[in-house]
Amino acid sequence: MPLTLRPATRADLPTLLQFEQGIITAERPYDRTLRPDPISYYDLGALIDAPDAYVIVAELNGEIIASASALKQASRPYTQPAFHAYLGFMYVAPEHRGNGVNKLLLNDLFAWAKANDLPELHLTVYPGNAPAIRAYTKTGFEPYILEMRMNLEE
Repeated sequence: MPLTLRPATRADLPTLLQFEQGIITAERPYDRTLRPDPISYYDLGALIDAPDAYVIVAELNGEIIASASALKQASRPYTQPAFHAYLGFMYVAPEHRGNGVNKLLLNDLFAWAKANDLPELHLTVYPGNAPAIRAYTKTGFEPYILEMRMNLEE
């Protein structure tokens, strides 16, 4: 059975919640400000239900092996275009990485963005996450704004 992409449903939530924890585990080394587990990045049910969002899953032999999302967001009021697609919740199960699954997910998100008149894509990646940066750069993303922080209590 070939790999298929489809919109996520609320029935997928148990698997998607596991994927979210996989994302958090992978990103924890890049962000010492993350609270101790359990934490959550997303309200996945609300994201699935949102009219201006698109959550997809990749299935192989009836098993969900990956996920991704796009959300219509307002751009900064002084920039163009007025709206963009913010990409997130990108996860591929470890045993399926390196097989082009992420590229298929991204291509589907690109098509959704175009169909929704969103000519620009944004995403967030930790600066120390070299593998993710390489993957996104290879797909055509480029650095845009660097957000900086300073903790005055340390």
